[in-house]
Amino acid sequence: MVSENLPADMTAIEISTAGKPDVLRSVRRPLPLPGAGEVLIRVAAAGVNRPDCLQRRGLYPPPEGASDLPGLEVAGTIVALAGDVTTLSVGDRVCALLAGGGYAEYCTAPAVQCLPIPAGLDFAQAAALPETFFTVWTNIFDRGRLTSGESLLVHGGASGIGTTAIQLARAFGCRVFTTAGTDEKCRLCEELGAERAINYHQENFLSIIKSATGGVDVILDIVGSTYLDNNTRLLNPEGRLIIIGVLGDARGELNLGRILTKRLVITGSTLRARSPATKGDIARSLYTQVWPKIEAGTITPVIQKRLPLVAAARAHEMLEANEAMGKIVLLVDN
Repeated sequence: MVSENLPADMTAIEISTAGKPDVLRSVRRPLPLPGAGEVLIRVAAAGVNRPDCLQRRGLYPPPEGASDLPGLEVAGTIVALAGDVTTLSVGDRVCALLAGGGYAEYCTAPAVQCLPIPAGLDFAQAAALPETFFTVWTNIFDRGRLTSGESLLVHGGASGIGTTAIQLARAFGCRVFTTAGTDEKCRLCEELGAERAINYHQENFLSIIKSATGGVDVILDIVGSTYLDNNTRLLNPEGRLIIIGVLGDARGELNLGRILTKRLVITGSTLRARSPATKGDIARSLYTQVWPKIEAGTITPVIQKRLPLVAAARAHEMLEANEAMGKIVLLVDN
């Protein structure tokens, strides 16, 4: 089903070659067509994430069959859908997790990876939800088994992932500590509910949190080996370390004796290459467990900057300079 006479082509931002942000360029591309189980979305806004920067640099290629365009999350209106899609309708306002293709006027998405826009949010706010909320939920609550009354340390607390993790953990009754790179970022983390935000340029997170609590139950880490030893020192017995990024070195030394004596679990994951069915399971959990908290105002996406789609290179520059606090969103004028 199609809502209107759709154009044959669209404006999109493509990666002309691997390199710095200036390799992003505005082009005209044929309109994508929804395949089995998919919908076509007229994009109103697209979230910007660090994996987009990695893809632009040639370090994170899209999965087989996915669009080569960057962009892992959008919000907009469904304008067409495959014949086997029965759970959504043309005209529905949705936000969606993608495997690629979000930096464009139109994109396709598996229907199971689409969620209704929470009441009270505009398109830009909704576009800031999918990538970070899917990632945080599956890692902290599914893999990390964080439960009410436990404590969480979030490295990079002022990032899109960090601001989401702080709010989700607090909403489910957990104590939260974070690290961040400036005093301004630390203030943001504490305003969002972190009990203590530690400026890692000036303070030692291990000694501060050890003094305050003795340890934490779960750590969400985007840094990697640089923090590996201190992370395992800080975890309580039965603690869980979840690694979802390696902004530092990907290789490091691990004290196996500490893992044994504390009975620690170290795990990690990426989201992009996982199946639509798996992502659909995460979407259903978010809809039942988290969407009501967003609609109640308990959790709010943090957006630092809204830029036009053609300013995608500037968005990447901000992310890579660690200037962003919360999310950067690209607005699509179509």
